[in-house]
Amino acid sequence: MSLISKLIDRRLAAYQRELIEIHYAEVENMYRQIRGWRHDYRSHIQAMKAHAAQGDWEAVGAYLDELETDLATVDTVVKTGNPMADAILNSKISLARAKHIPVRADAHIPVALSLSELDLCIILGNLFDNAIEASLALPEEKRLIRVYLDMKGSQLYISFTNFTAAGKRAKEGGRFRTTKGAGHGFGLVRIDAIVERLGGYLSRNSEDGAFTTEILLPQGDRQPSP
Repeated sequence: MSLISKLIDRRLAAYQRELIEIHYAEVENMYRQIRGWRHDYRSHIQAMKAHAAQGDWEAVGAYLDELETDLATVDTVVKTGNPMADAILNSKISLARAKHIPVRADAHIPVALSLSELDLCIILGNLFDNAIEASLALPEEKRLIRVYLDMKGSQLYISFTNFTAAGKRAKEGGRFRTTKGAGHGFGLVRIDAIVERLGGYLSRNSEDGAFTTEILLPQGDRQPSP
């Protein structure tokens, strides 16, 4: 193996470890929020019992409304049918919400994928990270990330759209320039390499203040997921 190949392999291994560690930390943060909510469960019950004992049903209703809003911030919001996709998407949605970025997700994966979990992690993780990074440059009222996943025949379709502050982005060498500085385009290169290796299709489009990435990945004749 050549020296260049060894350097690439080491860089790739380090990148994959970093990606997995980031996702682990994000999932742990989501579960920490859930554990915190459960810890307060008894206090919430006692507060509602106190209102009920006084016959203050309006206060009970208001308290329940407040709890519903609070629970929505820690509830699992996406259930695709694929455990890895669920873990990545929900951890990233939790991260986006913490940064005051709304996310609209419509994701369904009703079959077992031939795509490896590592490849899925790299694609979804990088797409979400890029969308979050771009959204942070916008005022909160203009932030929005749209995520769509579904099967189109025997192919997995992935679409990410986010609004940007830079307007229409320019390309260099057939690829949109990253706005995250030197060394930060490696994730995009990894996505491109995975799509090419799997014989898929990738499209990036920057129009009217929105940036969209669309990916199609052949999955063969897949069986319904268990």
